[in-house]
Amino acid sequence: MKKAENIIVGISIGDLNGIGSEVVLKTFEDSRMLELCTPVIFANVKILSFIKKNLELTAQLHGIDKLEQLVIGKINVLNVWREGVDLNFGTNDENVGKYAIKSFVAATKALKEGQIDVLVTAPINKYNIQSEEFKFPGHTEYLNQELEGNALMLMVQDNLRIGLLTDHIPVNEVAKHLTEKLVIQKIETIKNSLIQDFAVSKPKIAVLALNPHAGDNGVIGKEDDEILKPTIKKLFEKGTLVFGPYPADGFFGSGQYEKFDAVIATYHDQGLIPFKTLSFGNGVNYTAGLAKIRTSPDHGTAYEIAGKGMADHNSFKEAVYTAIDIYNSRHQYLEISKNPLKTKEKQL
Repeated sequence: MKKAENIIVGISIGDLNGIGSEVVLKTFEDSRMLELCTPVIFANVKILSFIKKNLELTAQLHGIDKLEQLVIGKINVLNVWREGVDLNFGTNDENVGKYAIKSFVAATKALKEGQIDVLVTAPINKYNIQSEEFKFPGHTEYLNQELEGNALMLMVQDNLRIGLLTDHIPVNEVAKHLTEKLVIQKIETIKNSLIQDFAVSKPKIAVLALNPHAGDNGVIGKEDDEILKPTIKKLFEKGTLVFGPYPADGFFGSGQYEKFDAVIATYHDQGLIPFKTLSFGNGVNYTAGLAKIRTSPDHGTAYEIAGKGMADHNSFKEAVYTAIDIYNSRHQYLEISKNPLKTKEKQL
C-alpha cells in the first residue's frame, strides 16, 4: 500500500467565478494535509496565484506542465491551459464554464489512466458548462460514461449515507424512471460500495417510498406497491438486507435512519434535503459504483460570496478525507479478497 503522502489527489477546479478555488486553496493551506496526500490541481498556476493573492491566502503553489513533474508534498498545479482567463467573481460566464470542463475532462483522463489515485471535483455551474462537446447535466453523468460501472450519487457524512435511485431529472419524470431493473441495480451498487468502500460486512439498507405514506395502499399512487415493495422483497429473499419502502417524513423525523448503513431516496430532493439538514455543512458527494474514486463537496458555486474570502472549506476538506479513506478501504478489501487466510492469520 502507498504511503499516505504518496496518494495522489487530483482536483478539478470547477467554476473559477465561484468559491471552488477558494475552498481548494484553504484546504491545502494547512500543511498537515500534505502529510495525508499530494494534491495536483488541474488548472493554470498563474490564475490560481491571482486568486490566492486576491483572497490573501498563503498556500505555496508548484506549477507543472506534465504529471511526470509532480512533486510529493507540494501543492502541484498542472497547467491544463496557458492563456489568461477574465474572471468576474460571482457571475455566470459561459467562457469560464469552458475552462471548468477543460479541467474536469483532463482530470478524468488522468484518473482513468491511473496517473492520479482519486479525483475530488470543485463545484461547477451546470448551466454554463453545456456545449457541443459537453452535453451532460453534471459530473456524475460524464464519469458514468468514461469510467467502468454504474454511477450512483451517494451523500456521505460519518455514518449517514444517502443514495439516489434517480438524480438529475425533473420531479415530474421520476415515476416513469422507476423500474425493477433500476431499483435492483442501484441497491446492488450501494450494497457493494458499503462492503468494499466503507468496510461494512453485512450492509443494512433502507429504501424511501416515492409517494406520501408509501402510497396508502394505492390511494396516493401505485408505484410503491407495484414496483418498490415486490423488488425489495425479491432482493431480501436472495439475502440482501434491504427494507422498505418507508414514508420519508416519518423516517427522518423519528430518527429511524440511524438504524441503517445507508438509505436510498427515490429522487434528488427527497434525499438531499434531509442530508444537508443533518450533515451541518460537512457532507460529501461520493460517486459510488465506479472503478475509480470521485468525491466532491455537497455545495455549489455560491456566487453570492465568491471572491470575498467568506467560503467555508470544511465540506471540500471532508471530500478529500473521504476519497483517501475509500482508497485505503478498497485496497484493504482487495488484499483480503486475494488472500483471506493470510489476513485472518494477521488478525489472530
